[in-house]
Amino acid sequence: MSAHKNTYDLRPASFMDRLARSMSWQKLIFSCGLFIFLAMILFPFYWMVSSSFKTGAEIAGRAPVYIPANLRLDAYRELFDSSWTHFQNFSVNILNSLLVSIPTALIAVVLSVMGAYATARLKFKGRELLLNGVLIVYLLPAVLLVIPLFAMLSQLSLRMGFEVQDNLAVLVLTYLAQTLPVALYMLTNYFRTIPDEIEQAAQIDGCSRAEVIWRITIPLAVPALVTIGIYTFMIAWNEFLFAFIFLNDRSTFTIPIKINTIFNDPSPRPNVVMAASTIMTVPIIVLFLAFERYLEQGLTSGGVKG
Repeated sequence: MSAHKNTYDLRPASFMDRLARSMSWQKLIFSCGLFIFLAMILFPFYWMVSSSFKTGAEIAGRAPVYIPANLRLDAYRELFDSSWTHFQNFSVNILNSLLVSIPTALIAVVLSVMGAYATARLKFKGRELLLNGVLIVYLLPAVLLVIPLFAMLSQLSLRMGFEVQDNLAVLVLTYLAQTLPVALYMLTNYFRTIPDEIEQAAQIDGCSRAEVIWRITIPLAVPALVTIGIYTFMIAWNEFLFAFIFLNDRSTFTIPIKINTIFNDPSPRPNVVMAASTIMTVPIIVLFLAFERYLEQGLTSGGVKG
């Protein structure tokens, strides 16, 4: 009996045995909570992607279909194939969204660098009041800003002779009203985490203020600049209300407006809506995955108020 017991004890422990020994009630509860949290986040995305490959019958059926029977590309063909029924010419909408989102991100980064550096480094009366006032603008709902912005731009267009409606450049200006305040606030807090001594040493060596910003401050603030660029790009890429107000011509529609148009079509095609939504989501995911390291540094450092 003793020899049999010793032989049993010498056998290598299985994976389940090691898992049971290392698992405690706290770890079990944490693991279950993490699984539920991830499921709540990932399942809607999976349902959107899988529904883009389903037929109308599979989507509209009473019993939910979690895995489509076949990976049908009909929805994607309707978006991009000119020979397909109800061709949507979705590539034009993607291009319009890029023409709006990329300039919005670039202009927001450039303007926020100048404004944030002045607020963080230069001493003048009302500096904190100015920074908090800019942030208050971001706290206002977009629906409160759209009418004053439209009226102001309409008056300006009459004097300068440009069209407000169906003008992507005007839409970029309206997006800056939403993105620039938070970009300025985040970057100001990040600049305050950079020691003043580094810039003072560069000025002693003969660098001007502009050279200090270009050679010292901006290279040190790359994580924050990437974070602000992606954040403002994401806002402009997903924005619906301002685009819905300022764009009437179908050739100027951005992706959110085009998806809304497909959704409200008299002949409902939810698989096409899901396919367009999937295409709209992919660039944001790619950006987050590609610049994850910079995003982590930018958000954590910029979130500390100096």
